[in-house]
Amino acid sequence: MTPESREWLEGLREFASTERLKKPAATARPADGAAASWAAQRAVLAAHLATWLDADLPPLLESRRRLAAGRPGTDLDPDPVIVLTTSPAGLAAAEDVLGRHDPLMDPLLAERRQSIAVVREVEYRLWCIRHPDPDHRRHVNHWSWIKVDVPRQRWAEFARFPVADHESYWLHRTGTGGAGEADTRACHLWKWNGAAATLLKPFFAESIAAI
Repeated sequence: MTPESREWLEGLREFASTERLKKPAATARPADGAAASWAAQRAVLAAHLATWLDADLPPLLESRRRLAAGRPGTDLDPDPVIVLTTSPAGLAAAEDVLGRHDPLMDPLLAERRQSIAVVREVEYRLWCIRHPDPDHRRHVNHWSWIKVDVPRQRWAEFARFPVADHESYWLHRTGTGGAGEADTRACHLWKWNGAAATLLKPFFAESIAAI
């Protein structure tokens, strides 16, 4: 990691910490009525992150090195900052995954932990407005968050995967930017019944670009 990338990373971490101190409710554990949903989101996001770190991050970093090698004379960092952007439930999930001892993942994380920042989507976007990183020269962004309030006007899109009257849909959106040929974008369709989340269709192709 270049000194410029490290400075950018440290600035992002400090900015995110300040934002959370200003608005502690934004990252607080929800009240009892939403606790089950929050816990289920946390579990889904933790499972995804563990898989991504183990299976996807190594080839992603190799792709980034090839990308940098193909651009001699530029300031594209071959060993970039890894910014994980997520929701409040995802912050807790990342704390679980990155903080636990896992013999299979420890060697990789020992090398990468200091270059990883985990922040909310809004924190990342505000930081990049203030300190832009054109063309991802300093960082790679991996996002993973769950849209739980999917409006009913979209439900016809999921007609092949019907849900009961008391159930609703979740969209787990994930992807990577800044890794060249390793860039990805995906959406996974889940249902929520008030007690448990069930995967309905991995890599679901959304027909409209909705947030």
